[in-house]
Amino acid sequence: MDTKNKDIVSNQVAEITLSYQPKIKLSDLPKITSSKEAYELLIGNWDQSKLQFIEQFKVMLLNRANKVLGIVDISTGGISGTVADPKLIFASALKTNSSAIILRHNHPSGNRIPSHADSKLTERVVKLGKLMELPILDHIIVTSEGYYSFADEGGL
Repeated sequence: MDTKNKDIVSNQVAEITLSYQPKIKLSDLPKITSSKEAYELLIGNWDQSKLQFIEQFKVMLLNRANKVLGIVDISTGGISGTVADPKLIFASALKTNSSAIILRHNHPSGNRIPSHADSKLTERVVKLGKLMELPILDHIIVTSEGYYSFADEGGL
C-alpha cells in the first residue's frame, strides 16, 4: 500500500479502546448471594415514583465474585410493557467486562406472575448468554409488594 492510501485509510477508521474504571473500590461493592438480596438492592435503587406507574427494564451487572458492578437502565415503556433489546443488555455487560447478569423489570399492576412475553424473553436471553459464556443468573419481576424470581421458580 502506498503512503498516500495508508494516510487516507488511517484517517477514516477510528481506533477503539476498551476500558472500564469503576469509581468504587472492589471491596465496597455489594455481593449478591440470593434473589432476596438482589431484590432488596433493586428495589432500593428504583425510582419509587415510577414503580407503579410505568414498566422499566434494567440489568444488574456482576463480576466473577457476584459483586455488583452496576445497574443499567435498558428501556422504559408504558403501563403494560417495555421493549428489552438483547443487544443493549449484552453491550452493557461486555463494556463493563461483566461475568454474569441479573435481568429485572417491574410490573406496575403489582402482579408478580411473569407474562408469556416475559418467559419468552428470558428464554431467549438465557440462550444468548450461554453462547457468550455470560450467564443470566436470574430474571426478577419487581412490584411494590414483592418479587418473582425465575431462578427460584425453576424458570431458567
